[in-house]
Amino acid sequence: MVRRTGAATREEIHSAAARLFRERGYSRTSVRDIAAAAEINPALVIRHFGSKELLFLDTMRLTIDDEPLLDVPPAEFGERFVERLLADDDIRGVYLALVRGSDEPQIKERLQAIHERTFVGPLRARLAGPDADLRARLAAAVVGGLLYALWVVGDDQLVAADPAELVVRYGAVLQQLITPA
Repeated sequence: MVRRTGAATREEIHSAAARLFRERGYSRTSVRDIAAAAEINPALVIRHFGSKELLFLDTMRLTIDDEPLLDVPPAEFGERFVERLLADDDIRGVYLALVRGSDEPQIKERLQAIHERTFVGPLRARLAGPDADLRARLAAAVVGGLLYALWVVGDDQLVAADPAELVVRYGAVLQQLITPA
């Protein structure tokens, strides 16, 4: 075992956990696995993060949380959003890890918060009309369906499809939901 400072140990644990959770998911990653990857004693994982669930929540953050992805004209949103989702492997890894761990109450709460805070809320705020909330929620459901088909189910036909065609076609579907009728 390598001896390092508390901050360095915490960072090693964080890095190892983020990698393992993305690769294996929540349930197939143990505290011992994380400790082995970080080359530390398993007790240090708990000392620094409290529990595996809290470590998971600390490491699984969507990069979309920190980006002004919705800062495009509403008329361009559909294609732009789908293009960004398909181009970011980090979003894929975090999404899959969160979905796989969603049977844990705190992880489910994180998914709900991400859904509301990073997609529904900001999109609703940019939409006009009395049905803006419903359109934002339908758009979120459509995006969730695409991610599910691509990343959870692994629909071979969609996975093999030309990404540019997916962006155009799925972007148009998304765009129809957010543009008032």
